[in-house]
Amino acid sequence: MTRNVKPAVRFTEGMVREGYTILIPDMNHIHFQILRNVFLQYGYKAEVLYNTSRAVVDEGLKYVHNDTCYPALLVIGQMLDALKSGKYDVHKVALLITQTGGGCRASNYIHLLRRALEQAGFGHVPVVSLNFSGLEKDSGFKWTVPLLRRAMAAVTYGDLLMLLHNQVKPYEVERGASAALTARWIDDLSARFRAGHDFSARAMKRIFGSIVESYAAIPRRDERRVRVGIVGEIYVKYAALGNNGLEQFLYEQGCEVMVPGLLDFCLYCVFDNIYDRVLYGGSWLKNQGIRLVYNYLNGLKIAMNRAVTTHGDFVAPSDFNHIVGLAEGVIGHGCKMGEGWLLTAEMMELIELGYENIICVQPFGCLPNHIIGKGMSRKVKGLKENANIVPIDYDPGATRVNQENRIKLMLEIARERAGIGTN
Repeated sequence: MTRNVKPAVRFTEGMVREGYTILIPDMNHIHFQILRNVFLQYGYKAEVLYNTSRAVVDEGLKYVHNDTCYPALLVIGQMLDALKSGKYDVHKVALLITQTGGGCRASNYIHLLRRALEQAGFGHVPVVSLNFSGLEKDSGFKWTVPLLRRAMAAVTYGDLLMLLHNQVKPYEVERGASAALTARWIDDLSARFRAGHDFSARAMKRIFGSIVESYAAIPRRDERRVRVGIVGEIYVKYAALGNNGLEQFLYEQGCEVMVPGLLDFCLYCVFDNIYDRVLYGGSWLKNQGIRLVYNYLNGLKIAMNRAVTTHGDFVAPSDFNHIVGLAEGVIGHGCKMGEGWLLTAEMMELIELGYENIICVQPFGCLPNHIIGKGMSRKVKGLKENANIVPIDYDPGATRVNQENRIKLMLEIARERAGIGTN
């Protein structure tokens, strides 16, 4: 018996001209605000979703099996909740979702979403695939070189704002000063992009310095705080919806937080394509093209790091080539399911930078991240005696109290080691 499968509703260029609103699930609040404004500049009417009520989880549980993947459940639930909210014209709306193209289940989220839409009565709503793997080639959303340059500039600026905000917020004399400055820079950068300015590498180096100096000018208290690093599955690591507001919780516990940047994940994906030739062979010419992309992105990160160390008293992240080296002898670079070797290397990096208290977040049942995160923590602890690592699982059935109690226990150990009293 053959099953009749309806063809997927594609997002077309005609829909762009008709002004369809593209709904984007929120993952990283700072980055996605800037990226959304980049999309607007190129004629895509886009909006980031910030609905985070329990209804999001409930909608996800209706249409996505809870053993599938917690990020998929949340993203699909957030989209369905938005469609049912009455806020949007469901006949002039599209949904954007990423496809990694790799072995991670994230490659198949788009199929889960389309099935959920059909079951919920929204089968007519088109889905936009955001990918660099040649999937869904007939989409009306087109990556062009100018759009990619602006998108990578937005990611780099987002990383810098996130880094500085997290290092200023715990110590600011005037509560909210760092958040207000971050919001002003998001508006300012978006205006610069709309005017076609300040996304070239040369211009970005100049703006990096101005950004760092503005955060350095915020009055801060001179006091010691427990430093905590966050690593893990990319969605749960960044999205407050996925990690139950982890960064805010740590701030309330008197901690300073560092979260590795999104540009590192982009570099990791490009590096994996370069390393594939080492493992499997392939076109030399294609490999050289990929190396040019890698060098361009790594150059942006080097410039950002230089600005952090030159213009202010802040901790800069490591050069990506150094992060690649940290994995050597610990985990193979051919390990690239999910966040792959990068997650382990990020733990090593954070410890080097003085953020030896690490929370490794992962969706329950995410096999790649249980191996490269929780599974590698013992290896990392064996190499770094001061490592204080706690793995935390997130899923619809996990209680927030249990998660936070485990984190509090880790923080008590951190305070005892550092000789810091409770907040």
